Amino acid sequence: MSVEAVLKELRSHRNPANVKGMARFGISSKNTLGISVPTLRGMAKKLGRDHALALALWDSGIHEARILAPMVDEPAVVTEAQMERWVRGFDSWDICDQCCSNLFDSTRFAYAKAVEWAMRDPEFVKRAGYVMMAALAVHDKKANDEEFVSFLRLIEKGATDERNFVEKAVNWALRQIGKRNANLNKEALEVAKRISKLDSGAAKWVASDAIRELRSEAVQKRLKRSSGA
Repeated sequence: MSVEAVLKELRSHRNPANVKGMARFGISSKNTLGISVPTLRGMAKKLGRDHALALALWDSGIHEARILAPMVDEPAVVTEAQMERWVRGFDSWDICDQCCSNLFDSTRFAYAKAVEWAMRDPEFVKRAGYVMMAALAVHDKKANDEEFVSFLRLIEKGATDERNFVEKAVNWALRQIGKRNANLNKEALEVAKRISKLDSGAAKWVASDAIRELRSEAVQKRLKRSSGA
């Protein structure tokens, strides 16, 4: 399907009332149509994988088109230059999260970019680094623990960032790594304890929220079952 046809269909789902609601949750209203993610997923399923279409959708600048783009792109042909260009265009947490968890985490650059972006300063680029860590912890079933232990060092470093969208991503990464297996649960809890002692409101929230979930009965039971204990 041509990009023009896809954009026409997107506009047919326009919902101005949703745009106002999205703005209350920190989602940019610029070039936003107010389309739900389930609707976009349905469109992506019909469209299939199409790298050229993904690039054209991104270049349209329409908010929902930029969420649809990673859903239809092909991870194997995504370049590092494309990832850098897209990450510089992030202006909302939802675009950031959809790109990282639906596309970027499946590319050959995923681990390197998680580290690089977490060390940069722009808010949504930094968030992208930590969202990548969270997504990889969930999706990459074959990775060894050492990859995630190295992420924990960056999580500890980033825990004092008071910016809301960074703070929440740091917490997300810490929790997802700590839920991966029993060994990483122990490592994540040790990091969370150190973070809790930092002189930072953000750090104390990151730590307390993570510790609460990682120590929870539900998480501990699941980890014991998965380890065969």
